[in-house]
Amino acid sequence: MTDVLRVGIIGAGGIARGAHLNNYKKLGGRVEVVAVADVVEKTAKECAELYNIPHVFTSYEEMLKSVKLDAVSVCTPNKFHAPATLAALEAGCHVLCEKPPAMTTEEAERMAQAAEKAGKILTYGFHYRHSPEVETLKKFIDAGELGEIYAARCHAIRRRGIPGWGVFTNKELQGGGPLIDIGVHMLDTALYLMGYPEPELVLGSTYQKIGTRKGVGLLGSWDYQNFSVEDMALGMIKFRNGATLILESAFAANVEKHDVMQVSLMGDQGGADVFPLKIYQEKHETLIDITPAYLPKKDYHEREIERFVDCCLSGTQPISKAHEGVILQQIVNALYQSAETGEAVKL
Repeated sequence: MTDVLRVGIIGAGGIARGAHLNNYKKLGGRVEVVAVADVVEKTAKECAELYNIPHVFTSYEEMLKSVKLDAVSVCTPNKFHAPATLAALEAGCHVLCEKPPAMTTEEAERMAQAAEKAGKILTYGFHYRHSPEVETLKKFIDAGELGEIYAARCHAIRRRGIPGWGVFTNKELQGGGPLIDIGVHMLDTALYLMGYPEPELVLGSTYQKIGTRKGVGLLGSWDYQNFSVEDMALGMIKFRNGATLILESAFAANVEKHDVMQVSLMGDQGGADVFPLKIYQEKHETLIDITPAYLPKKDYHEREIERFVDCCLSGTQPISKAHEGVILQQIVNALYQSAETGEAVKL
């Protein structure tokens, strides 16, 4: 064990700066960010200067060979999650990899196996798990307040929220659009609250109706001429325990609200909407709604980074585990496969 966690950053873009580096810095003497790697040298140098990082590289392989690190944040486009994570684990580092785990189920499986072999932590950037709403509802669920959760709905829908920056609309680098980018957040949240049941049957549809034409961009102007991902994905997952989950995700859809991120759960003893948290039950022959009078306010990313550091320094396990990443990746890939073939995928 070490008293100060020596951290390296792979990928020096927006998510590294806004979600990882800012929050590592808040932990003061417990963390030292000592190296950053990005294939774009200018980006790496700018990041190093901004955050006072002493070692700068254009190759994460070189960074891992040249600097002694305890942990790494992987903040690259999705295509590079698996190779960067595998290299970091092989170098003896704990890894916090941004979502989604990888591009394929096989990659996610290799990542989980490598972490187990190395005896290192591998966790993923599903920061909604660290929200006070999810933490509170999990206590209710663990106490049996919802009973058997047999149905769930997930929404990650934007009216015109196609990112006008980065590589979010590049299928080769990302593997897909809203499903693999924002949909996975609500999917993971639902699965976590449901106890991560094993999927049995997956049916999915994807659409590309808005992203390939010029339009109003609430998150900046996107490159509609090179838009290669879906702008909407819909799906249904049937689990081996009999539960069912419905998923809707979209970067752009003709709906009323500009941005909806929501998970709804239905159990035989109660149900809940998560954001904001509201619980629905029947007690003493009365239908009741429960809303928290107070929930602590803390940035989800800040809590995620704080917990990752705690786990690395103490040797405890994170709440987002590598084997759960395999299950989630399996579902995402099955949804895309089903959409492509027009057939349900049996797992």
